[in-house]
Amino acid sequence: TNGYKRQRTQFQDLLYQDLRRVGTNSSDAGTILPSGIQLGVGVRIASTYRVSEQGSMILTDNPLDLGIRGSGFFQITMPDGNTGYTRDGSLQISQTGTIVTSDGYTVQPGITVPSDALGVTINESGQVFAKIDGQVAESNLGQIQMANFANPAGLENLGNNLLGETSASGAPTTGTPGSAGFGGLLQGFVESSNVDPVHEITDLITAQRAYELNSKIIETSDQMMATANNVR
Repeated sequence: TNGYKRQRTQFQDLLYQDLRRVGTNSSDAGTILPSGIQLGVGVRIASTYRVSEQGSMILTDNPLDLGIRGSGFFQITMPDGNTGYTRDGSLQISQTGTIVTSDGYTVQPGITVPSDALGVTINESGQVFAKIDGQVAESNLGQIQMANFANPAGLENLGNNLLGETSASGAPTTGTPGSAGFGGLLQGFVESSNVDPVHEITDLITAQRAYELNSKIIETSDQMMATANNVR
């Protein structure tokens, strides 16, 4: 998935049952327990967070494909009029000539490519140029603007590779690609997912082995209890 960022889960432990509370008196003489006994009752998922490491750039040779090298998001006008944010730079031209996402959503600020354009060039700073038939110099069609957030992990998933602003992410800061705080654009490339399949499979195998080990422990414990109950 273009521009997808892997997610990690954070866990919290649940309440504990105190069998022997640390710091309480262990005798009438006022002796204090230096340690206690607490039984945990498990863990729960506390949150999931997005890992914003850069994904690899994949060459597509499509002049409308754009990869972001560094921080920032494309701003997308959604059907309800709100703004969504994405790092998926697989762009296309609509029937009206507007640069849009693969779902047909307009990429802000809404740049239109003339129907007689022979080619489109987008530089690292997000300036869009078109070679028009019969003209020597390229025409400047507009400037792609990007957005960034103080806490990108606070953005919510909207589906279709889009993210939405929340109070946790903070308000967006906008600017031109390549300026301070914003990554530059690479034409003819798209950013791939930053998920490492080898690492994820290794983690899955590790979790599976731990599950199997715990199952064996429970099975052995049951066998020991059965043996003890059969002892006369």
